[in-house]
Amino acid sequence: MNKVLVTGATGFTGLSLCKRLVANGKMVVAFVRSTSNVADLRALGVECRTVDIKDRNDVMNHFECFDLVYHVAAAYRSEHAERDEFRLVNVEATRNMLDAAKKNGIKRFIHCSTVGVQGEIENAPASEEYRFKPGDHYQQSKLEGELLARKYFDDGLEGVVIRPVGIYGPGDTRFLKLFRPINKGRFFLVGNGKTLYHMTYIDDLIEGFILAGERPEAIGEVFTIAGERYTPIRELIDTIADVLGKPRPKIQIPFLPVYLASVICDNVCRAIGLSPPLYPRRVEFFQLDRAFSIDKARRLLGYKPKISLKKGLQLTADWYKAQGLI
Repeated sequence: MNKVLVTGATGFTGLSLCKRLVANGKMVVAFVRSTSNVADLRALGVECRTVDIKDRNDVMNHFECFDLVYHVAAAYRSEHAERDEFRLVNVEATRNMLDAAKKNGIKRFIHCSTVGVQGEIENAPASEEYRFKPGDHYQQSKLEGELLARKYFDDGLEGVVIRPVGIYGPGDTRFLKLFRPINKGRFFLVGNGKTLYHMTYIDDLIEGFILAGERPEAIGEVFTIAGERYTPIRELIDTIADVLGKPRPKIQIPFLPVYLASVICDNVCRAIGLSPPLYPRRVEFFQLDRAFSIDKARRLLGYKPKISLKKGLQLTADWYKAQGLI
């Protein structure tokens, strides 16, 4: 029975990964924060170790010769967060993990990055070789963390970089900001609806992680893991309405006025220390293309998404309803 280490195990992706690893017969160790709720992990039989991955000595003291490491932990974006907050986790803690892996002779290190390192996609779909263009502190720190991991891999540590795309599914609440207003008949489409967006159902993403940890062809490579296809925002919104059994939203408003309002709102809230209800990044969702190619993952990993967009959205909607979220 192989022993596998997972960081970020209490998050949506990390917990889903742990469930799959345990189901596959792996012994799983999770590095968790002292404030983390680990009840779900312990119920799975995961060994939870309280480790501050920002502390090099703490990491070294709790590391051992794991067969495989999945480094999923990250400081996720939040409005007005300081650059240093992202760098401490997404770069320096990644360095600590890589050093510990190198020292302990880890067989394979899977580093979770993000397609956000490529920013807006001007010539869709983007492959893994598409240029870098991070759009905020979070994406910049994730780029630095990815490049750091790739340097270690070039220097001999066996590793793989995974870039997930638009993760969703039962257990995640990030897309409630779309489901709730559509369910209430209060959704207004910003822009022309032609902007491209790419979703990835959680089970498909986890399959990509598993393949990256098993296939010899994965070593030293970067893989974008995404759903079967990308869609215009208009189609995504209409499909959510369909699975909810609600009328498709018909009202569209121009992008520019809403974007300008978001900038003003953001600046005012920043000045008085409040979290903005409307901010540029949220509005840019309706304007910036996010569409990717998964040809490389298909070719080298044998990756094949199994959950269609409509089925995945239906499963997500059903879970939201069961939880009383919509």
